[in-house]
Amino acid sequence: MRPQPTDTAVPAAQDDLPADEVDNDSTLYEHLRIQADKGQALLRVDKFLFLHLQDTSRNRIQKAAQAGFIRVNDRPVKSNYRVKPFDSVTVWLDHPPYETKIEPENIPLDIVYEDQDVIVVNKPAGLVVHPGVGNYTGTLVNAIAWHLKDNPRFDINNPEVGLVHRIDKDTSGLLVVAKTAQAKTSLGLQFFNKTTSRLYQALIWGDPGANEGRIEGNIARDPKDRLRMAVFPPESDKGKSAVTHWRVLRRYAYTTLVECRLETGRTHQIRAHMAHIGHPLFADERYGGMQILRGTTESSYRNFIQQCFKICPRQALHAKTLGFVHPATGERMEFDSPLANDMQQLVDTWENFAKTSN
Repeated sequence: MRPQPTDTAVPAAQDDLPADEVDNDSTLYEHLRIQADKGQALLRVDKFLFLHLQDTSRNRIQKAAQAGFIRVNDRPVKSNYRVKPFDSVTVWLDHPPYETKIEPENIPLDIVYEDQDVIVVNKPAGLVVHPGVGNYTGTLVNAIAWHLKDNPRFDINNPEVGLVHRIDKDTSGLLVVAKTAQAKTSLGLQFFNKTTSRLYQALIWGDPGANEGRIEGNIARDPKDRLRMAVFPPESDKGKSAVTHWRVLRRYAYTTLVECRLETGRTHQIRAHMAHIGHPLFADERYGGMQILRGTTESSYRNFIQQCFKICPRQALHAKTLGFVHPATGERMEFDSPLANDMQQLVDTWENFAKTSN
């Protein structure tokens, strides 16, 4: 066997970190790869990994497989999958490999709800969620570490606790953080099984015509621009399947406020899907929304749009609602957050423009 570990800790079952608007190459990061040699006898993958990892129980490996963290030949497998010669077995975690520990930082948090098991946070736009390349400090995770620095039961560097899902730096809205391993396992499986509820609001360029619709198309890294995601046909062998449901909330003169519900949680899913159907998010520079796509050629209108870009200089996207079953009490919990100030001001500006332009 030829193990190539970068981190040997296999987490307890967690979600697949839905990353609807996350600026990462993937929602998960490879931390271990083991290539089975030509003499490998058929062996369950949980036992195979147990024999090659230190300080990791077989139960934790099984839970990780249940949550989709164990892959063979780049495909998630169950714990009873039998490893055969030349199989490539990989373990994935919810953060990139890094050598330094996450340190607490006194960064303000907008806490919507907290108990001994979970924290629900309303993240502002501009705050990176998790340390990564170029952003090892000043993140939401560093803020959580500070908030819980006096809690002896919580270790931000323990992958069994902490973030359950993510949103992009320039997307505002609700996130849930697990304070215990049991909570993260429960919430992770809820995200994995798609039993959570999440609604986003977005201001898009143009009018989609219908009052509601469904977008289906595989999402993968754009081969022409690695910072963007591209949409491919559902039957394509490229990318991961993705489905977005949208509904019109309010039509303005040249933009529309929509509500989006995700069946899947892919990187940049809403942004890529809406751009794919010709309606990029307003001010989404990466997907063409930071230019005048609808309207007139009058200088007054151009000035109006530039003012709108100054009001909300980021993609107009907000994770507005979040629902899940409490991991300890079994109670169904639903949270709602108001639009971030910049996005609310943007929507109000378009509301007034629509009234005066009629």
